[in-house]
Amino acid sequence: MDVLTPVHSGVARQSVSVVVPVYNEEVVLPEFQRRLAAVLDALAADFAAEIVYVNDGSRDASMRCLVEFHRADARVTIVDLSRNFGKEVATSAGLDHTRGDAVIIIDADLQDPPELIPEMVRAWQAGSDVVRMRRTSRARESWLKRATAHAFYRTIDRLSEIEIPVDVGDFRLLSRRAVAALLRFPERTRFMKGLYAWIGFPSVEIPYDRDSRFGGSSKWSYWRLWNLALEGITSFSVGPLKVASYVGIATALFAFGYGVFVIGKTLLYGDPVRGYPTLIVVVLFLGGLQLMALGIIGEYLARVFIDVKARPLYLVQRTLPPAQPLPPPTATAAP
Repeated sequence: MDVLTPVHSGVARQSVSVVVPVYNEEVVLPEFQRRLAAVLDALAADFAAEIVYVNDGSRDASMRCLVEFHRADARVTIVDLSRNFGKEVATSAGLDHTRGDAVIIIDADLQDPPELIPEMVRAWQAGSDVVRMRRTSRARESWLKRATAHAFYRTIDRLSEIEIPVDVGDFRLLSRRAVAALLRFPERTRFMKGLYAWIGFPSVEIPYDRDSRFGGSSKWSYWRLWNLALEGITSFSVGPLKVASYVGIATALFAFGYGVFVIGKTLLYGDPVRGYPTLIVVVLFLGGLQLMALGIIGEYLARVFIDVKARPLYLVQRTLPPAQPLPPPTATAAP
């Protein structure tokens, strides 16, 4: 194949992999599998397919559901992680176990409709390595969730040195060479939305209305969302460190100027014992700024500490391969 030819332009029968991270989704899994299987059945005339379920340490009956899917559907692969590693790592584990020419990442809660997969595949065939699905409506989510999501996406986009698309989640399609590029990232603290944007490659955006959950409850508490936001900001921006530096410089200049004023006032007019409240306020203010700056440095240092230990990204308890495995992809990586 010519190195300038898109990876999806071969004449061989193409294949599609669907990666589904799963954590305590027993309520919704049967309906998700039914709808996803129907979509892949409709594509079967032109595409071979596989479904890679990643069980991220579920504590309910999710694994039993997945085993039943594996027995009933020859396309299903199960990657059972040894414990809960988090969605970002579970997604990476799923990508590691795919073989398709195109890989689709989708959550199991049915907020992202599987029926949009054919449209994503058509956009990929038209020449896009990355097909991003942008949420145009989150009307079924709480106002607080919508407000915090709106603020986060716009904050990370402004702070990051690369453009991270607004209102675009994990629901997307990646070509084989885009997946191969992602698998080269060694970092342990992973913010996948930023990694998707960092690799570049030709991309297209498709708007859609996000549905409400089919069943069960969200596993993303506001505390976990806050930690994910910290991961994203510290992984793709040094802005907080720069802010801490600028605030420190401005505060030092102000303190120097105020010190000159106090010394001059004392030399000219004298100064009885006064100003205790002012002194306490200034000390507490400066101490607070120092602790804030140390906290920001600590967040970055913690991520360095995690990465330098070079522990495995995840551990697999067992893998159930598909009864009909896909052939190797028609192309593996970018030129």
